[in-house]
Amino acid sequence: MRKADDRPPIAADQRTLAGGYYTDPAYFAREQAAIFRAMWQFVGRADEVPAPGRWIARALAGARVVVVRGDDDAVRAFHNVCRHRGTLLCAGDAGAARGHLQCPYHAWTYRLDGALHRAPHMDKVDGFDLGDWPLRPVPLATWAGNLFVWLGDGPPPPLTDQLDDLDARFAPWRLGELVTVARRDYQLAANWKLVIANYHECLHCPNAHPQLNRLSNYLAGDNAPPRPGWLGASMELAAGVTTLSTLATPPRASLPGLSEAERRVVLYYAVLPGMLINAHPDYVVVYRLTAIAPDRTDITCQWLMHPDEVARPGFDPADAVEFWDLTNRQDWELSDRAQAGIASAGYRPGPYSHREDMLIAFDRWVLDRAGPLAADGPDGSFPPR
Repeated sequence: MRKADDRPPIAADQRTLAGGYYTDPAYFAREQAAIFRAMWQFVGRADEVPAPGRWIARALAGARVVVVRGDDDAVRAFHNVCRHRGTLLCAGDAGAARGHLQCPYHAWTYRLDGALHRAPHMDKVDGFDLGDWPLRPVPLATWAGNLFVWLGDGPPPPLTDQLDDLDARFAPWRLGELVTVARRDYQLAANWKLVIANYHECLHCPNAHPQLNRLSNYLAGDNAPPRPGWLGASMELAAGVTTLSTLATPPRASLPGLSEAERRVVLYYAVLPGMLINAHPDYVVVYRLTAIAPDRTDITCQWLMHPDEVARPGFDPADAVEFWDLTNRQDWELSDRAQAGIASAGYRPGPYSHREDMLIAFDRWVLDRAGPLAADGPDGSFPPR
């Protein structure tokens, strides 16, 4: 870990990526295969499927997935596709099934463990066996109440390999004990990489987030050395400030288990490729990024708090929700404007500052996995100019 002011100089040729990395549909498709389908992807919190029959549905990396809690209380993931003629089983983001998942087209019906239970009009098909046509399973893993799916070919590596030591880093926050108290959905006209880049530098904070900068100075931060599965940083709270909130005196106690030092910082981590974790002394915010197109990213933001606080009379998380809803919208506007500028014919890669080393590391991470553009110009532009 090192203070922002102590970072060494960087080479003068450290430039931002060429425009095509953010606008080219072919490169976006390559990222979907080489990054998103080659890594565990965050799909939501376990408390979104609290009881048997409750399900959430996701569209990500070219696949439709449904996550459902079974009668045995186990949470499983399946391709959200009927085995008959391919119809989408569960429409929308979430719902509740009464014991079965049923296709709305021809009423093929599946148990909550994915087994085919009923297939009308198939009784005279020679050799047809219900047992041969279960829903196609999707590997699912859980970390601290967070659900991840694997869409790659072959058996997945352990989720712990991708998380590295994040379980230890976040253990004091006891994420698995926290419950969702609010949710906001956002649609951005920006590439997913611009969202992550924005999240991992605060040089824009004095100008774009004056309310945040008053509570946590933009230079009061440490970066953790980047890992293959994540990027991370912490920022200190200003003297006398107990958390990030719209209220001078927030109504919550610190989360149990945090040390005095941990109650003085806010963590900003990206679990690559599509999860952000923003951990405060008294609450945590998690973001789920869905890369829809080169110039579109959908984001779902959930606020997590301790159940003891939720149970208190008059509980109201509005101060934390409003603070980050405002800050999020400020960031999303910047990301949209960055996308619009990079897509312009006048864009050329620009120089990074020595305080943007996390962004340089992220660019290299993308290039290591998805490779370079097929046709970089001599100035780094795409198409060549």
